[in-house]
Amino acid sequence: MVETLLLTVLIIAISIFMLSIRVIIKKNGRFSAHDVGESKAMRERGINCTLEQDKESRMKGKAF
Repeated sequence: MVETLLLTVLIIAISIFMLSIRVIIKKNGRFSAHDVGESKAMRERGINCTLEQDKESRMKGKAF
């Protein structure tokens, strides 16, 4: 039981470390934007956040 618990904690710790390698190693490193509104590639394609699209539609009177 204890061995399984330790193995699980070790696997989780290794996974977290591997996911954050870029953030740890790179100077001023950070995770990439996950929100559509913050993604530069999405903005270049003209895709906005759902909340922003809803707000624009309401201002234009075309929400429904």
